[in-house]
Amino acid sequence: MERSQLFDLMGELELYGMKAAFDEIMATAVKRQHEPQRIIGDLLTAEISEKQARSIKYQLTVAKLPLTKDLDDFQFGGTPINETLVNELAGGGFIAQQRNAVLVGGTGTGKTHLAIAIARSCIRCGARGRFYNVVDLVNRLETEARNARQGRLADHLTRMDFVILDELGYLPFAQSGGQLLFHLVSRLYERTSIIVTTNLAFGEWPSVFADAKMTTALLDRLTHHCDIIETGNDSWRFKSRADDQNPRRARAVSATPTSSDGASATARTRRSRGSKLDADLECTPDGGQIAGWELTGTCRASKDGSHGQAPHLQHRIQASGRPGIHCGRDPACAGEAPRPVP
Repeated sequence: MERSQLFDLMGELELYGMKAAFDEIMATAVKRQHEPQRIIGDLLTAEISEKQARSIKYQLTVAKLPLTKDLDDFQFGGTPINETLVNELAGGGFIAQQRNAVLVGGTGTGKTHLAIAIARSCIRCGARGRFYNVVDLVNRLETEARNARQGRLADHLTRMDFVILDELGYLPFAQSGGQLLFHLVSRLYERTSIIVTTNLAFGEWPSVFADAKMTTALLDRLTHHCDIIETGNDSWRFKSRADDQNPRRARAVSATPTSSDGASATARTRRSRGSKLDADLECTPDGGQIAGWELTGTCRASKDGSHGQAPHLQHRIQASGRPGIHCGRDPACAGEAPRPVP
C-alpha cells in the first residue's frame, strides 16, 4: 500500500499522532531492522502521546486560567510559604481525597500564581478543573437564578476534579450572592476539590457573606478536609518595584547635592506593617507612613474603588515647611476642595 493511501486511512481514523510520526518511525525501523511488532508498537505509542497532549491542551483551555504560571517561575526564598506542601498539591493527590486548599495572605504575595501553577500541574496529570474569580462566579450564579436555571452550574462543576475560587474577600457581594455561593460549596463538598485564594483570615469572612451562621457552616465544609497555605504579608510586586528602582535611586543620589547636615534630598519609601493580610498599600490600616504620606484614618473605599478601605492620606511636606494638604477623602470634607491641615 502506498504511503499516501496509508495517510488517507490514518486521517479518516483521526490517527493524527501516528500520521505525524510515521516517516520518522519507519526510517528508524528500516535503519535498525525493527520487527513489525516493534513498528506497530511505536506507532501506537506516538498516537497515545499525541492524544494526551491534545487532551491537556483542551483541558487547559476549558479551565479558563487567566495566566500561564508554573511553580518553576515562583521564588519561594524569603517567603513563609510551605514549599513542600505546595509541591504535594501540585502532584494532585489532594484531588483523589476530595481535599480542599486555602491560600491566605496579603495582596501581591503569590496566591493566584500558586493556585494557577497547582491547577496546571494537576491538569497535566489528567485532572479537569475550572478557574473563577469569586465576584464573577457570584454574578453568574445570580444570573442563573434570575433565569430560572438555578443549579445547572453546580451540576456541571460537580463533574470537575477541582474548582479555583480566586480573590475571595477583595470585593463584597449581596447577601443573596453569598447564599448562592454557600449552596455551591455545599454541592461540591466531598465531590470536587476547591482551591480558594483570599486576603482575609477566617474570622473576617462574615464581613463578606453578611451572615455569621452561614459563614460558619461554609467554613466547616470547606476546612473539613483542607490544607492551608499562608503566603505572608510582603508583596512580591512591591518588592520587585523597589528592587527595580534602587539602582536608579542610587545613581540619582550620587548626582544630587546634599544639605549641610548630609541628609539626602531623595525621599525614602517606607511601609507600615499591619496584620498578616494588610500587605496592599491601599489597604494599610490606620497609622504608619507611605512615601511621605501620613496615614491618619480610613476612607470608605480604595483609591480605584475596587476593594477594601483605603487609608486617609495627609501629605507632609517637610523641606518647604508648608502645611500638609488634606486628601479630601474623609467624610468630614467630602465634596470639598483639598484644604490645608494645620
